[in-house]
Amino acid sequence: MNFSRSRDAKEAALACGGRILDLLGSAIAARGVARIAISGGSSPRPMFEKFARAQFDWDRVQLFWVDERGVPPGDPQSNYKLAKETWLDAAKFPAPNIHRIRAELEPHQAARVYTDEIHAVFDLTPGDMPRFDVIHLGMGPDAHTASLFPGEPLIENRRSIASATYVEKLKQWRITLLPAVLLAARNVVMLITGADKAEALKDVLEGPYDPKTFPAEVVVRNAEALDIFADQAAAAKVDL
Repeated sequence: MNFSRSRDAKEAALACGGRILDLLGSAIAARGVARIAISGGSSPRPMFEKFARAQFDWDRVQLFWVDERGVPPGDPQSNYKLAKETWLDAAKFPAPNIHRIRAELEPHQAARVYTDEIHAVFDLTPGDMPRFDVIHLGMGPDAHTASLFPGEPLIENRRSIASATYVEKLKQWRITLLPAVLLAARNVVMLITGADKAEALKDVLEGPYDPKTFPAEVVVRNAEALDIFADQAAAAKVDL
């Protein structure tokens, strides 16, 4: 694991974006194509704006989402909408390479459609997991990552690619990639900012292994290759 501490949230997001561009470039050089899944929330905005400015060959990138709220693509809560408005439109990202979660559908149907699309793009055989070159994740103050919240039974699922889940505390449906996909990634890059994440980040990095309570531990303790980009506020209680 590589742990990077930045002065503020914007600096952390830009550093995270730089690392992701490097990893995508390496994947293209090695295999001719790069496949990435991104997360939403407010913290990646500067990173997406950096991508929009980058002189990058997006024709060789297949873009997916880690999770999505159960809302239409034009809804202010949509993770897709944020990426579209801050990055994809400005960069003229090729539409055929954009694989959004169809969250306007009934949630379980949306998860099935998304799973089928991943199967097709990765040319998977039954039982295989997609191997993303990069998965970008965040973490909430409750240590959730993707849409895997504390107590969620799907945290233990190692068979499925994606699922719908109802987040009781938010009274909202989500569609999310599942742990087997996150752990199959060649590289996981986490962006964690804000003082409200400090206690959770310390628990995830230094506490006992208890992923049902701290879901982000599934990735942090088990990922093949992990970079964490945190600002000073989020890293305040970490000894690294």
